[in-house]
Amino acid sequence: MDSPCQPQPLSQALPQLPGSVSEPLEPGRSRMGVESIRGDQIAWVEGHEPGCRSIGALMAHVDAVIRHCAGRLGGYIINGRTKAMVACYPGNGLGYVRHVDNPHGDGRCITCIYYLNQNWDVKVHGGLLQIFPEGRPVVANIEPLFDRLLIFWSDRRNPHEVKPAYATRYAITVWYFDAKERAAAKDKYQLALGQKGVQVPVSQPSTPT
Repeated sequence: MDSPCQPQPLSQALPQLPGSVSEPLEPGRSRMGVESIRGDQIAWVEGHEPGCRSIGALMAHVDAVIRHCAGRLGGYIINGRTKAMVACYPGNGLGYVRHVDNPHGDGRCITCIYYLNQNWDVKVHGGLLQIFPEGRPVVANIEPLFDRLLIFWSDRRNPHEVKPAYATRYAITVWYFDAKERAAAKDKYQLALGQKGVQVPVSQPSTPT
């Protein structure tokens, strides 16, 4: 896709973003040994914050892709998504161990990851994303190359991990919600989901005036 984001402005904006954290903690996760689980720094962004308009434009593009796929998403009814999660691996050899995005039915059904890493050489820089499709003896190796958009199911069908990165590695992730599972999750978890529980509407195409 024609990228609306450029790496340098993003790298300048990341430390200033609301919700930026120095320790990549998930809701309910112990601080002990957290870097052995995931080594990224994250910030949650709507796209309207100062310096983040390009992220808002990117989200509009991704929303358009998901709208285009409506009716071909395995029966899911998309009724919203999370904010964009901007993640930076600082290049100190840390990654993210094998995990499932939505193992407990919190409503997230589709994971979209957009990469911003120009001139990335996985043999030198590492940072490979590996997906282990459930029930299949294969591994999908995804290099985090600039302007690459990756889309996969968020549930247990796709365990995945980020291999150690040895250069600064940027990614923007957004999760789309299935209406039925999301409603059930609200009752079950009472929205105790941190930023992953914040639902924003999928942007609609502009109407010509």
